[in-house]
Amino acid sequence: MGKTLLAPVMEFVPWKTVGRIIERHKGDAGVRTLGCADLFRIMAFSQLTWREWLRDIEVCLEANRAKLFHLGMATAPARSTLADALNLRDWRIYHALALRPISRARALYAEGPSVLGLDAAALDKSRWQIELFFQWIKQHLRIKRFLATSENAVRSQIRCAVATYALIAIVKKELKLDASLYTCLQILSVSIFEKTEISCALQPYLHRTDQLDSANQLNLLDIYPDSSVGQ
Repeated sequence: MGKTLLAPVMEFVPWKTVGRIIERHKGDAGVRTLGCADLFRIMAFSQLTWREWLRDIEVCLEANRAKLFHLGMATAPARSTLADALNLRDWRIYHALALRPISRARALYAEGPSVLGLDAAALDKSRWQIELFFQWIKQHLRIKRFLATSENAVRSQIRCAVATYALIAIVKKELKLDASLYTCLQILSVSIFEKTEISCALQPYLHRTDQLDSANQLNLLDIYPDSSVGQ
């Protein structure tokens, strides 16, 4: 019960695989602060808690500095450090990272309606698919503005957001939660640093919005069937 809710969520990330991806792309070569893995942790945090500005992230993490060690982080990065990392860490690392939880979520939801389906490489396939992709982002991801606007930063942020969404879908399925994915995300958004058992925190609540999960989902598994492209 000593860990915050974000810590067990991050345990669903295949960190050994992520480490190999980072090594393959030499992502941490010459990096002294805020490596590729820590950048993903922070992007996942910002996605789950609706942080829209670099300063928001900096202030919130600094206020919870004592709890960061549960995430494997020693300190909260300055916003300038975070901006530099978004601009400089190779977006292909987060592309490959995102495909792992996407594939796992697809396998977990194979017998029923999928909560997502996304191959990040499909951004390059056709205008129609790109439009559907951004429609899906608008409906399901919390990206109202980009924290940094270089091409590399934008690509990285989108893929980190998608990976986080897929990660919560995995948590929901693995823990056999009755709550909708929408409800899980809402609970996490306001209790991410609380020290409580995750399966207890994400208990189902009777919200009409729960029903929107299946009714309004855009099934991108059908749109982007090949999740092995671009690795």
